[in-house]
Amino acid sequence: MWTNHQNLVSRRDILRQANIGFGGLALATVLGREVAATSVHHAPRAKRMIFLFMKGGPSQVDTFDPKPRLTQDHGKKLPIDRPRLLFHSVGEQNTKLLASPWKFRQYGESGIPVSELFPHIATCVDDLCVIRSLHGSNPAHGGATLKLHTGSGTLIRPSMGSWISYGLGSENNELPAFVTISPTSFHGGVNNYGSAFLPAIYQGTPIGRAGFPVHQAQIAHITPAASPSQQHMQLELVRQLNQQHHQRDPADTDLEARIRTLELAFRMQSSLPELQNVQSESQQTQQAYGLDQPTTQDFGYQCLLARRLIEQGVRLVQVTHQSGSSHWDQHGDLLARHPQNAREVDQPIAALLKDLKQRGLLDDTLVLWGGEFGRTPTVEEKDSPRANGRDHNPDGFTMWMAGGGVKAGSVYGATDEFGYFAVENQMHLHDLHATILHLLGLDHKRLTFRFGGRDFRLTDVHGEVATGIFA
Repeated sequence: MWTNHQNLVSRRDILRQANIGFGGLALATVLGREVAATSVHHAPRAKRMIFLFMKGGPSQVDTFDPKPRLTQDHGKKLPIDRPRLLFHSVGEQNTKLLASPWKFRQYGESGIPVSELFPHIATCVDDLCVIRSLHGSNPAHGGATLKLHTGSGTLIRPSMGSWISYGLGSENNELPAFVTISPTSFHGGVNNYGSAFLPAIYQGTPIGRAGFPVHQAQIAHITPAASPSQQHMQLELVRQLNQQHHQRDPADTDLEARIRTLELAFRMQSSLPELQNVQSESQQTQQAYGLDQPTTQDFGYQCLLARRLIEQGVRLVQVTHQSGSSHWDQHGDLLARHPQNAREVDQPIAALLKDLKQRGLLDDTLVLWGGEFGRTPTVEEKDSPRANGRDHNPDGFTMWMAGGGVKAGSVYGATDEFGYFAVENQMHLHDLHATILHLLGLDHKRLTFRFGGRDFRLTDVHGEVATGIFA
């Protein structure tokens, strides 16, 4: 402990002189260098990633996977066996085919068909790699959302963003490697961006929360209550207490993470508030993202903030769209809710893709769009007169990628003629994770962390890289 300022020593001196095993990671951070747990395993195609998460599960047959047979047989009974495990449907419920209420049209030189729900994204179709063969194993939101984000639908595991930041570190030591904007507070909640048994420095930093206007959101305690000199004194006191703790318990590996987290929080105070000030962007840019329109303002702000963050060295930014209580989960009233959801995200996403491309960032930025699962091609029959919804479908759904070394203007995989099951070039969520890591220069089989006597990884004991989507 100390009694006055003259007795203080520098943070560097404390770490250099204290022979208590802090190691290189904490010291390197104090000296201004963010160190990853590993270097890339091969030449990366992407340096960073933006994940546009559509909470609730968009319908693949109404967005990017048109099915003429579905239109032809509208109202007829599904002629193939349904999955053994269904979410809502029992007996003869949910067996009648429901044609998409929206028309598809081919766009761009690639001629990829896109639903009229997305007229803006359709103009970017030549930059997309549309993956129509995703499949998972959990028909419930909670398990499926956790599976998408962490690789496990039942156990607490590090999130995908935590694994990426663990493997790659940050390009800017004044910002976290992993930021999540407006994350959902349920269906996995903080576990969707948590670090679990990885050091805490690799967990996602949340900005805002679902249901709260993002332009008003601030990271908690980002505005200091104390002066910089007072904060230095506080950090020194905390560091000395941590040192004493470490001397008593040298095996406590979480201590280094706590030290690094405190250092990062201190540095973020000067860098992050300015990044959140999107008003510094031109009026043209703000209008392109839809910040001047009530419908697109919130998600437009998220997308613009994501671009500003990755531009400054953040490795992974997750942007969550969750509009209202039903989000993309249209068990009923599909005709009203899917168009509303699409209007909120269509223009901002297109603006993001075009902005990244114009700035020369799209080539090495991987953009991923999608939800935790898709929807059934059959109608979910309810008593409501607005019964035109679809049930959960993890057995075949669509996501798309752009930039980051993927094959632009292409379609990968396919579902059956009704859009129920992935049948061609099937891509399980484990395969998706393996492919994402590969694009970022990481071998999913080598990116491991030893915990509880076992080497863990994002893909567990599964995962095949889908090289067919690479440019």
